[in-house]
Amino acid sequence: MEELNDPLVEEFAAHLRDERRLSEHTVRGYTSDLAQLSEHARGLKNLRLAHLRTWLAELHSSGLSRSTLNRKTASARALTAWAHKRGHLKEDPAVRLKSASRGSHLPDVLQASHVGELTEAARQMREAYERIRDEDPIGWAVAVRDEAIIELLYATGIRVSELAGLNLDSADAERRLLRVLGKGRKERMVPFGIPAQQALQRWTDEARGLLSGESGGVALFLGQRGARIDVRVVRKVVDTALEALGTTSARGPHALRHTAATHLLDGGADLRAVQELLGHSSLATTQIYTHVSADRLAKAYAQAHPRA
Repeated sequence: MEELNDPLVEEFAAHLRDERRLSEHTVRGYTSDLAQLSEHARGLKNLRLAHLRTWLAELHSSGLSRSTLNRKTASARALTAWAHKRGHLKEDPAVRLKSASRGSHLPDVLQASHVGELTEAARQMREAYERIRDEDPIGWAVAVRDEAIIELLYATGIRVSELAGLNLDSADAERRLLRVLGKGRKERMVPFGIPAQQALQRWTDEARGLLSGESGGVALFLGQRGARIDVRVVRKVVDTALEALGTTSARGPHALRHTAATHLLDGGADLRAVQELLGHSSLATTQIYTHVSADRLAKAYAQAHPRA
């Protein structure tokens, strides 16, 4: 990570990393936001509410989405609350700062038929490479890996960062259980089904060794250079597969997480069980998926009921 100019941001980053034990990816997100704020305010030591408001106003004018503005607001709030508690700031200037309205946007969710098309396309790609396996063993290994990634993301609903952080001993293929290290380094066990089990075993038993390098270590999923797979590579794998469908606007690994949660609830799963599976600290976060399911039900009712 590049050196930061503001000592307050540096100290806060150390707090996030060492005391709150957040992932390096999350710490980079916070520090990137706060470095922007520090540059705007010409240092955070004398940060005021006016600085925060003008900073957010400029960001809004640049066309950033509500979700990005809210993330940056959350970063600022986290820093000022910590700095005030530690005595770096006389008062917390973000107490009166409002977040941008989230609107009524619901996450993109794939239909069950689209998930079938997605996994079938991944299987066909792997089988196509199997026919030229001797000529292109690396291409075959990548196709096997990509199929396992797609199957596992949908089967478990885990976050992309959680998937990239999996180790070989994280998966119990026989019991079909995944030990996942989530936000705040909280560990949870997540089950997965037979298709994901088969794809995962094909990857670990047959293909992983073709990509394995010294820097890969115990990582479950590897990039083409043999190191632990990067979250950006996973996003590209999923984006490419979804775009190839041509039947959905859903994009990214998080769409598979949304889809897994919604399909579980549609199938009758208990809300608290889904909360535990997803690793949500608050039930309120999981409840958005009940809204998605209710919305789908309302549309189906409107289309099918004679007196809708």
